[in-house]
Amino acid sequence: MRPTTANRQNALVAVPSRQRLLLFLLVLLSAPGLRAQDVLTYHNDNARSGLNPAETTLTPANVNWTEFGLLFVVPVDGQVYAQPLYASGVIFPNSSVHDVLIVATEHDSVFAVDAVNGALLWHTSTVGAGETPSDDRGCDQISPEIGITSTPVIDRSSGPHGTVYVVAMSKDASSNYHQRLHALDLTTGAEEFGGPREIQARYPGTGDNSSDGYVIFDPAQYKERAGLLLLNHVIYTGWASHCDHRPYTGWLIGYDEHTLAQTTVLNITPNGSQGAIWQSGCGLAADSDGYIYFLDGNGTFDTTLNAQGFPNQGDYGNAFMKLSTAGGRLSVADYFNMWNTVDESDRDVDLGSGGAVLLPDMIDAFGKTRKLAVGVGKDAKIYLVDRDNMGKFNPDTNNIYQEVDGVLSGEWDSPAYSILSSGEDGTTTVNVTLYYGGDTNHLKAFQFSKARLSSILASEGAESFPYPGVTPSVSSNGTLNGIVWASGHTSPAVLHAYDATNLANELYNSNQAPKGRDRFGNGNKFIPPMISHGRVYVGTVTSGVGVFGLLHAK
Repeated sequence: MRPTTANRQNALVAVPSRQRLLLFLLVLLSAPGLRAQDVLTYHNDNARSGLNPAETTLTPANVNWTEFGLLFVVPVDGQVYAQPLYASGVIFPNSSVHDVLIVATEHDSVFAVDAVNGALLWHTSTVGAGETPSDDRGCDQISPEIGITSTPVIDRSSGPHGTVYVVAMSKDASSNYHQRLHALDLTTGAEEFGGPREIQARYPGTGDNSSDGYVIFDPAQYKERAGLLLLNHVIYTGWASHCDHRPYTGWLIGYDEHTLAQTTVLNITPNGSQGAIWQSGCGLAADSDGYIYFLDGNGTFDTTLNAQGFPNQGDYGNAFMKLSTAGGRLSVADYFNMWNTVDESDRDVDLGSGGAVLLPDMIDAFGKTRKLAVGVGKDAKIYLVDRDNMGKFNPDTNNIYQEVDGVLSGEWDSPAYSILSSGEDGTTTVNVTLYYGGDTNHLKAFQFSKARLSSILASEGAESFPYPGVTPSVSSNGTLNGIVWASGHTSPAVLHAYDATNLANELYNSNQAPKGRDRFGNGNKFIPPMISHGRVYVGTVTSGVGVFGLLHAK
C-alpha cells in the first residue's frame, strides 16, 4: 500500500540526524496536502497529530499582541463543537477561487465561508422537513440542542468539486430522533450520492437494547462525538452516549463515501453495556496499513479470555483498540486493557475521555523501529503501546511498551506533537515532543529519546486550564519556528500561543491587547485551534469562529 504523507514524514525520525532534517524538508516540498496547508480532517491528519508543519507565515518572532491578533469573527447560527476545516484554492462553478472554511453547528447547519475575509459562500441546513435539531436528551454535556457535534471530513477528490461528509442529529414532529450521514458538495452545499443516509444498524449480541439475538442501534440514545474518519473510501463513525444514560453499547459503522451504502458494522460491547466511543471529540485514528485505533469508554470488559487472549464474549469496554479493515469488514485485531479495568469502569475512570494519537516511527536503543500510539484517560496515566503488539489484558500487570505515571492530571482531550530541530556548533538533532494539557493543569511538554518518553518535563506553561483542559495544536515551518496553540473552556475564550521548544515562553494570548481588542466569544470544551495559511481558527459556543492572524499582513 502506498504510504501517506503523514507516514512518509513519520519515517524520517529513524534517519541519522543530519540527513533527517534535509529529508523532512524535501517531504514537505513534495507533499501537496502539506504545501497547500489543507486541514481536511480532525487534528490535521489520520494520525491525529495536531501538527501543521507547513506554516511559513506565523513564527515565534511575529506572534505577539502588537503584530498578531483577532482579524474577524465568522458568525454562525449555533454552538461550534466541531473543529473547523480548511480547503485551499477551491474552484467554484462560477470559476471563482476561494480558500474555504467549513464550519458545522449544533443548530444542524454547515457554513462555507471565505477563509481569508469571512464572506459567506454557502449555508445549508441538514434537518429534514418539519424537523428541528435534537433536544439535549436530558444530558447537559451538549445543551440546549444537539445537531452536528463531530468534526466532518472533506475529500477533495470526491464528487465533481469535492465533498464534505457530516453526521447530523435531528428530531421530527412525531418526536422520533434521526442520525443521518450527509455528503455535501464543497462548492454549493448540495446533497450528493443520493444522500442523506439514515443511520441504522444491528449486530449479533444480547447486550443493552437487544432483541432476537441482536443489539439494535437506537438513534435517540447516541450522538456522533468523535471526529469522522475517511479511510480507503469509507467514512467511519463511532458513537457516544448522552451522559451515561443507558441503554447503549459501543458502535462503529462504516459507509461507502461514493454511494453512502453501509459497508460494515462492529459493536465492541455486544453482550454487555456502555463502551461509548467519544474521545472528547478526537477522531478515530488510522495508519497506512488500514488499521483503526481509538480509546473506548467505561463499559463491560470480559476478563475471561479465549486462547488468543481476546475477551471471550467480545466485550472491550475501557480498552485501547486496534481494528482491522481487511476485506472491507471491521474486526478487532489487537487491544490493550489495564489490569484494573473493571474497577476503573465501575468508578467511571475511563480511558475513553482521551484521544488516541499515532506517533512518528522512532528508533529505540537497540536499533529497532518502533511504531507507537499514545493515549491518556481519566486515570492520568500515559499509555504508550506498540502498534504491532499492544499488550492485551493481564489481571496482574500492564504488558505494554511504556507507561508513565504521576506527571499528568486526568485527561479529557488529546495531545499534539512537534518534530523540531535543535543543535549548536553545526550539529542538528530532530526532537519529537508530545504536548498534553490536562484538567485544571498546565500545558506540558515531554520529549522522546530513543523511542522512550521521558517522565521529566521538557517544559511547562504557566497557565492552569480549567476543566476539561485543552487539546493543543502545533504549527511549524518544517522543523523550525514551532508554536503550540491552545484555547480553554473559559468565558471569555482565550487563545494562547507558546514557543514549542519552551512552553514557559508564552508568545501571545488574546487577553493581552488593550480594550478587549481580541475578544472572540466564550470558550468551548474539547475544541482545538486550527492553523492554516498564517491564520488561526477557533470555534466558540457564543459567537461562531474567531479568526486570528498578522494584523498588518500584506
